[in-house]
Amino acid sequence: MSTLPQISGHECLKALTKAGFVLIRQHGSHLIIRRKEPFAQLVIPDHKELDRGTLRAIIRQANLSVNEFVELL
Repeated sequence: MSTLPQISGHECLKALTKAGFVLIRQHGSHLIIRRKEPFAQLVIPDHKELDRGTLRAIIRQANLSVNEFVELL
């Protein structure tokens, strides 16, 4: 298992866009993204640096492994 990188919310959005997610809307500093197949909706805080636990939860909700996510970066 690879270690989680320190990335921003915007970098996380770019990686998940490659996995088929689309930006639906933004509410304050939170980005709401969605994928149709298989359905998933995520909220990404648009911060300069995401906490490790927050990033791990986003990756888990996207049904990706840490290695798959790192490859998308």
